[in-house]
Amino acid sequence: MLNSIIDFLKPYLLYTKGEPILFTQLYFWGFFGIVLALYTLVYKKNTWRTFYLLLISFFFYYKTSGVFLLLMIFTIISDYNWGKLIYKSQSESHKKIYLTFSLVLNLTLLCYFKYAYFFTESINQLAGTDISFFNYFSQFSNTYLGTKDPVDKLILPVGVSFFTFQSISYTIDMYRRKVTPVNSIFDYGFFVCFFPHLVAGPIVKANEFLYQIYEPYNLKRKEFGLAIFWILNGLAKKMMADYIAINFIDRIFDNPNYYSGVETMFGIFGYSLQIYADFSGYTDIAIGIALLLGYRLKTNFKSPYKAQDVSEFWKRWHISLSTWLKDYLYIPLGGNKKGSIGSYLCIAFLSFVLVLLTGKIWLLYVLLFTALLLVILAFSFPKIKQSINTNINLLVTMLLGGFWHGSSWLFIIWGGLNGLGLIVHKLWQRYSPFKNTQSFLVKGILVMVTLTFISFTRIFFRSNSLETVSNIFDRLQNHFGANLLLDVIKGYWIVFLIMFTGYLIHWIPERIKENYRTRFAELPLPIMAFVSVVSIICIYQLMSGEMQPFIYFQF
Repeated sequence: MLNSIIDFLKPYLLYTKGEPILFTQLYFWGFFGIVLALYTLVYKKNTWRTFYLLLISFFFYYKTSGVFLLLMIFTIISDYNWGKLIYKSQSESHKKIYLTFSLVLNLTLLCYFKYAYFFTESINQLAGTDISFFNYFSQFSNTYLGTKDPVDKLILPVGVSFFTFQSISYTIDMYRRKVTPVNSIFDYGFFVCFFPHLVAGPIVKANEFLYQIYEPYNLKRKEFGLAIFWILNGLAKKMMADYIAINFIDRIFDNPNYYSGVETMFGIFGYSLQIYADFSGYTDIAIGIALLLGYRLKTNFKSPYKAQDVSEFWKRWHISLSTWLKDYLYIPLGGNKKGSIGSYLCIAFLSFVLVLLTGKIWLLYVLLFTALLLVILAFSFPKIKQSINTNINLLVTMLLGGFWHGSSWLFIIWGGLNGLGLIVHKLWQRYSPFKNTQSFLVKGILVMVTLTFISFTRIFFRSNSLETVSNIFDRLQNHFGANLLLDVIKGYWIVFLIMFTGYLIHWIPERIKENYRTRFAELPLPIMAFVSVVSIICIYQLMSGEMQPFIYFQF
């Protein structure tokens, strides 16, 4: 009998490769129901509450990423102790040394798991060597933990960028005296790996979250209703994203030569809606779950496709990453005041990456010649020097943001295009006749121009290769097929109806959204429960048969 129970529970308790816990799975909601039931026993005691949620978060990450739980525990232990050393040190130079050790260790681990295979392959291509990549972490886990992972491949831990960035924020904020050390390593571990936002954000900065650990549990009636709303809203977004992806968008990007330019155009704008609905859907659910547990996470998206320019877009999109890059990269590099030594070191690193990506040594000489030319122009023409100084960090930040998404030309180009878009917008602001316009028509045109620019940069983000990008632009330029428009709409009318509805809801004025959120949150509990059950039944009826992982799991 006992063996039968153990065999039954094994799939639910042990890690299964390739099957992470998804917020859209019924398994997760069963798991969360048990978590909430036991939470009622500890939520009034801060210490027990934190320790309990830490254990739950460890289990969540183990089920999602297996032995990589050890990597996260190592990060927790390491930065907890570096933070203590930074705080206790009376010497400014010692503080800088401890912070440097923390940053180097975190970034080394992050770069190893995200880019070690890429660097090995690229150096072989560039230098004509035959260095074999060897995964030492897999060797360790195979030897001591009984795993069977290949040692010649690199496996990316789910959410490694997110929990690493969160941990980095702690030591930097400690150095800047924005936070004081947590009471225990358990508190710090909870901050790093709180399961709702663990694997795809929002990225939580130390100075915005740590104080909540020591506050008593508090959930107002309206907040409870809002938490339920955000969860339902996120599930509905994910359902919509998966439906339009499986039934239309994935087909376009996988085989662009099979489709006309007009279908491709719809696919491009559809992907912008998909990635927004997918990613913001995850963070909506994360915010709702965290709120039920008594913690407030920051808003990560503010209707980004309402933006009237590229700069405004990046203030509305993935806000936690944008502000993290601003606070911990852009401003330390010099912001919009001037380039620094760090700026030029970043440029040197990115140039090295570009040479590795191409595998062509001649590109190194081209980049060196370009750098020399810019130096000459900067010293010869003061205005050019000023323009370079005020814009260099913006471009560096966006290029590094692109590289953060993956070691590919496509991500670098995507980041570079957005960086150039921000620079062009800064220049345009000086002369724009529309800066203070109140015209609804002009605002609408600016919104569509911004959406079009962002959507077309995402061709590079979504495509699998430069060949795919080339094929997509070829379909748009040479095989548009405008005469097929009505047939295309008729053939994909359900997909287009969902896309149209998605954008329409997105563009609803915020005051109206706030109104219906509040109305839902204030519904009597029996009516709220009924609406929730009906909504969930509808969502799962429309959801695709195969659960799709959230897009940002891969980053």
